[in-house]
Amino acid sequence: MKLDRGESPAMMEPMRLPEGSRHRPRLNDLALDLAAQASGFRRSLPPLVLASLAELVRAMNCYYSNLIEGHDTHPIDIERAIRSDLSKDRRQRELQLEARAHVEVQRWIDAGGLKGSAATPGGLRELHRRFYLHLPAELCWAENPDTGAKLRVEPGELRGSDVKVGGHVAISPGAVPRFLEHFGAAYAGLGRTDAILAAAAAHHRLLWIHPFLDGNGRVARLMSHALLVDALDTGGVWSIARGLARNVGDYRRHLAECDQPRRGDLDGRGSMSEEALATFTAWFLETCLDQVRFMESLVQPDRLLARIRTWSEEEIRLGNLPAKSGDLLQAVVYRGELPRGEVAGVLGHSDRQGRRIVAALQEAGVLNSESSRAPLRLTFPAALAGRWFPGLFPER
Repeated sequence: MKLDRGESPAMMEPMRLPEGSRHRPRLNDLALDLAAQASGFRRSLPPLVLASLAELVRAMNCYYSNLIEGHDTHPIDIERAIRSDLSKDRRQRELQLEARAHVEVQRWIDAGGLKGSAATPGGLRELHRRFYLHLPAELCWAENPDTGAKLRVEPGELRGSDVKVGGHVAISPGAVPRFLEHFGAAYAGLGRTDAILAAAAAHHRLLWIHPFLDGNGRVARLMSHALLVDALDTGGVWSIARGLARNVGDYRRHLAECDQPRRGDLDGRGSMSEEALATFTAWFLETCLDQVRFMESLVQPDRLLARIRTWSEEEIRLGNLPAKSGDLLQAVVYRGELPRGEVAGVLGHSDRQGRRIVAALQEAGVLNSESSRAPLRLTFPAALAGRWFPGLFPER
């Protein structure tokens, strides 16, 4: 029998900022701005470029989310892990497997696996289950910071013991199910603006509940990603995790402030501070906007093509690629995909020479296709992100 101190879910109100809140006009404007920016960015990308970019962003999102937890697994190593190219070093191999699990969960989210259920008790448990199910056994343990005792983390299982995170003592384990039910009800069936605003509130409230023995931070960030995918139809081509990790001090400070009780009659009507929740929501949305604008600046076709051409010209001079490789990449960038039968015409070469250029670009990892006869598509390998997408993540 799990310890239950009888806490009421009213302890974590307000779950959302009420319509009448004095903070709503500014936050509504931010939500509408984010919706417009995210939609415009997504529409600007050819569907096949969008799919390739989303794959790179999954590795980036995983890198930054794990970095917040103190696990530094570079996207190049994450990409290797997806290909089952694992390090011989035990610790590095464990981190690669952890990263691969994260990427697979996000791919499932991006494919609609959590649509409409990201904030439900069942959806949250499934997120945790899918992540922990594929972790190495060594990473499925949590340590009590006070006693040093180690407890097994079971995939998808709610915690059965008390926890303390920083200065926050979480609710008793027996109270977790009813708090999650209240949580799910609070974020169900929202209109678009309310759903965008609620992504920040849900992020904090889930961490405050701390439903799992370990993995709550990653689950919260994956949940936020899923909520934003639903509310904004993001296509998975930008990530809040990068913004949180690059401003991790502010992130943790805002979360700690949201833990605080109401500060007086001007601070809402719930048990917790409405002012702190509104401040975090504004910061969260501004961080999202910053990430959308950053990604949009990176993939503007003319600028992206200029960086790709600079790279290809250098590789041609070094003898790593055949001449006219850049011309073929340019055609794929602008068209999204290129039928193989059109390669020779684009290049002004024979079919044989065209096949040689295609093979070299496939070997370099920048072109792929579903089969030997399918059209050619652009890919964005993590090893070239520093050249093609400067600033996306740190150089190795």
